[in-house]
Amino acid sequence: MEKDAKIYIAGHRGMVGSAIHRKLEKEGFTNFITRTSSTLDLRSQQAVADFFEQEKPDYVFLAAAKVGGIIANNTYRAEFLYDNLQIQNNVIHNSYLNGVKKLMFLGSSCIYPKMAPQPLKEEYLLTGLLEETNEPYAIAKIAGIKMCDAYRAQYGCNYISAMPTNLYGYNDNYHPQNSHVLPAMIRRFHEAKEQGIPTVTIWGTGSPKREFLFADDLAEACYYLMQNYNEAGLVNIGTGEDLSIKDLAYLVKEITEYTGEIDFDTSKPDGTPRKLMDVTKLTNAGWKFHTTLKEGIALAYQDYLTKGALVAER
Repeated sequence: MEKDAKIYIAGHRGMVGSAIHRKLEKEGFTNFITRTSSTLDLRSQQAVADFFEQEKPDYVFLAAAKVGGIIANNTYRAEFLYDNLQIQNNVIHNSYLNGVKKLMFLGSSCIYPKMAPQPLKEEYLLTGLLEETNEPYAIAKIAGIKMCDAYRAQYGCNYISAMPTNLYGYNDNYHPQNSHVLPAMIRRFHEAKEQGIPTVTIWGTGSPKREFLFADDLAEACYYLMQNYNEAGLVNIGTGEDLSIKDLAYLVKEITEYTGEIDFDTSKPDGTPRKLMDVTKLTNAGWKFHTTLKEGIALAYQDYLTKGALVAER
């Protein structure tokens, strides 16, 4: 990417988009196009068409999406499918119509089959049934990957797809019902500490294993791939390391300095038993993460404390 190139970051205020924005600024890029959801509804075909025709970006990072944890995914199934399909269809198609040089589509590890072998290799896509609780979101993201490949095959577009593992970091969503597992834990342990609540209850058995990547590390990987990777298919972005939800809970308890007990509600669903990314492809391409989970959670917790209710209710 040229330093004076016009770069559109879709979802620039979210955790991923803001991390990409920070990384590009650090690298000396200044010509950004950004729009909030209140000024540009990416679900609107006409609005997106008008925006691209007017702005003509050179590069696009597609980090805008409707996201959430198990509860949100299972409750708003229609919205997760419709909104995400509309967003990515509009952005990808109008990038093609307006001559975007390169686009990065960002998805999620939930695209893989529920019972896929571990660690998850890129070639396991569409080899089995998806996890039921987040199937609508996963189907939308799979469609995005295939759309990028189809536009590459038919029109010669240089569109790449990156699939991050579970993310956390600055500007995360700490909503009590709609957030992912790690930010939800940070909020719950902090509030329990502040309110003197003797026990924090965690959904499920605590046995599922999850991998977590600090969002600023993801941004570095995205920048690296936009500079160096130009192939069809998808690339996993992660650490290649995981831990149980139980161990995660005790780590968050330690970092937030909560002194109470942890209870696991085994009547609640666990979700996918394990989701560990195989990051061999990314490692061979020349990139590896550097923020440890303990370091990253401490940074995220400080961000939560700094922003307080502003991020807690999003």
